[in-house]
Amino acid sequence: MQDVLIIGAGPCGLSAAIECNKRGLSSEIIDKHNIVHSIFLYPTHMQFFSTAEMLEIGNIPFSTSNDKPYRDEALAYYRKVAEHYNLSLSPYEEATSIEKQADGSFRVHTRKRNGVESYREARNVIISTGYFDHPNYIGIPGENLEKVTHYFREAHPYAGMKTAVIGGSNSAVDAAMELIRVGAEVSVIYRGKEVSENIKPWVRPQFESMVTKGKIKVFVESRVTEITETSITITSLDGQEQNIDNDFVLAMTGFRPDRELLNAAGVELDDDMEKPRYHPETMETNIPGLYVAGVIASGRNANEVFIETGRLHGRLIAEHLVTKL
Repeated sequence: MQDVLIIGAGPCGLSAAIECNKRGLSSEIIDKHNIVHSIFLYPTHMQFFSTAEMLEIGNIPFSTSNDKPYRDEALAYYRKVAEHYNLSLSPYEEATSIEKQADGSFRVHTRKRNGVESYREARNVIISTGYFDHPNYIGIPGENLEKVTHYFREAHPYAGMKTAVIGGSNSAVDAAMELIRVGAEVSVIYRGKEVSENIKPWVRPQFESMVTKGKIKVFVESRVTEITETSITITSLDGQEQNIDNDFVLAMTGFRPDRELLNAAGVELDDDMEKPRYHPETMETNIPGLYVAGVIASGRNANEVFIETGRLHGRLIAEHLVTKL
């Protein structure tokens, strides 16, 4: 029986395994996808907001020739870290339920990609799952059309197309900037008065320049209220509507962590933000021996926890675990 079973092989889950192993605790990581799957789902050419130093785990330097690292560099870095520490990792194995045993240990039921069901037992469990599997849907007519996606990988498929980007965050602005480089006709629709104040500072001037030049059309204090195969309806806060021609819609409306595993295990959630209740100094939930790490510890606002902060959760957990030995 392992001392710790970690559910989720993102940067925060890897960091937790490293911290546990450093303290003599045996650990294993399972993930329903591949290692650092959330980063894999980032846009192909995405550059991080954070410096490489802020993304480091396990005291392994993150080397890059850029001011801020890119997605492909991060994928290579985290693979290298997992290999360096020889972490016990089982990808493509999903945790389906968590049972507390009479002796205080846990039995975690799993399902592999081929459908084979099994279980694993551990004295403690850390849930460190991400959130990219669960986009925030708008709930409007036409959102389920094939032309609509909540994921942006790269701009090439939209070359020369009339493309609407819903949202005003970094992901929306980054997508808009990539789209105009391939000749797409870009409209950005955002319910706020202006795009987010947290836009990457080296991107904002370029974006504003493209807006000023008319390369990107921006509809602020507005929202998309209907999507058809050939158009979208944009409604302003004062109720005025307008239809514009449209080929594709990128709904960059964010994502949310999946609470189902936590909820079924008996973890209490705050009513207002669906935030799991845990001790901030140990990351232990109301279920003794069950911990949270990374973005799963946040509320509905997934931006509450980043890699920079979530990577530190593993150390808090490991230090708490050794006090119980």
